[in-house]
Amino acid sequence: MLEAIRVPRQVHVTEVGPRDGLQNEQVLLSTAQKAELVRALVAAGVREFELTSFVSPRAVPALADAAELVAELKDIEGAHFSALVPNLRGAERALEAGIDSVVLFVSASESHNAKNVNASVDESLASFEQVARRLEGSGIELRGAIATCFGCPFEGDIDVAAVGRIARHFADLGARHVSLGDTTGMATPPLVTERISHLREVVPGISPTLHFHNTRGIGLANVMQGLALGVDRYESSIGGLGGCPFAPKATGNIASEDLIYLLSEMGIETGIDLDRMIEAAQLATRLMGRPLPAQVSKAGPRLALSDSASVATARG
Repeated sequence: MLEAIRVPRQVHVTEVGPRDGLQNEQVLLSTAQKAELVRALVAAGVREFELTSFVSPRAVPALADAAELVAELKDIEGAHFSALVPNLRGAERALEAGIDSVVLFVSASESHNAKNVNASVDESLASFEQVARRLEGSGIELRGAIATCFGCPFEGDIDVAAVGRIARHFADLGARHVSLGDTTGMATPPLVTERISHLREVVPGISPTLHFHNTRGIGLANVMQGLALGVDRYESSIGGLGGCPFAPKATGNIASEDLIYLLSEMGIETGIDLDRMIEAAQLATRLMGRPLPAQVSKAGPRLALSDSASVATARG
């Protein structure tokens, strides 16, 4: 069956909880608490992290400790830490901190990009050329991320050609991985098909990463569509944490443990242990001090059985 629908046998999962998961939370975790969560995820087998963002601390206070967090985790071997940067100044800070890869981000929507980084799309793209030149010879990988790929809360539908144009720009700068962000959960399976098909036509050299939010409850349905199209890179957030502070109704990402459960039940390898992911999600719940939207960390795996003797028997 896997061959019939071209589902990948191995999938790369990037954990975005420390960045996208925490950036919109009212509870501000300390650097030590963030590091504790990352180490729990590493113990579960997670190797790819979108760790933080080198943006203005005034704009996103939850990520003000970006450099300190990178320094706190320097002893971890075998993990890849990426960080979002909006411009050359952010890239300089990321380089100084010693990040593994820089993720340049822009919105496919003019209005959202103005809210998110106070610049037009073309202004953002022009500034990325300076960043690419600065990264030359540094050994730091350049990646791209496009927000509101599947719809904008201010403009509605986004022309697929706008997404393709930005992806082409990233490819021209040398990026091999480009993430398609579903910022406010507006993605649907038909839109996933349209976007991936278009990118394969206009930018065949890039490897797309799908980043879904579960705002309208079909995040994993969109993952299934991506898998059917052969996409093997996804981003998710522990516990389903997440949201954009510059987009209304932006709720959590698809939950990492829910995604790992789905992939595991499909026989798809991720290198990540589900039981340890559930433990990490429970840690995230304690750190945030509230229930998180993920499901598998509450219910457990499919075969997590209960003792029948502990359950009351119906009478009558």
